[in-house]
Amino acid sequence: MMYSLKILLALFIVALSTGILRAQETKTINGRIISEGLEPLPKAIIYSMDTTALGSTDTDGYFQIKVPVRTNDLLLGFIGMEWTSVKIKDDCQYLEMIMMTDVIYDFISIKKINRKRHKRLKLLPKMHQKAYEQGIFKSSNSCVCYVFKKY
Repeated sequence: MMYSLKILLALFIVALSTGILRAQETKTINGRIISEGLEPLPKAIIYSMDTTALGSTDTDGYFQIKVPVRTNDLLLGFIGMEWTSVKIKDDCQYLEMIMMTDVIYDFISIKKINRKRHKRLKLLPKMHQKAYEQGIFKSSNSCVCYVFKKY
């Protein structure tokens, strides 16, 4: 009985240490965040989906963050901009993202507001291409998918 308890304890310690080591595996992601007006966003904050701040952009909108290897979703925040949720495409280490300006819609139903916001969100890939053509972004293909969240 005592021998099996020791084996069970040893297996538990090995499993626990493996889990801790795996939880500490990180990757570095670099990138840039700009506005719809193709202007850099200084001090935009990058969050994990549980709203833990991972880092922020410099004065030119560039950032470098370390995230757990399995991180696929990020949340971006900046004063005067809509909160932006993005899904990272596989094997992307350099992210170029655009944030939409926060607009106040007076006297319009929530349903209509969401339609207008969704329409603007669908234009972001075209803006990404425009930013690439102007030399603001390094790649013509975006490494993120924008996630629409209704109000």
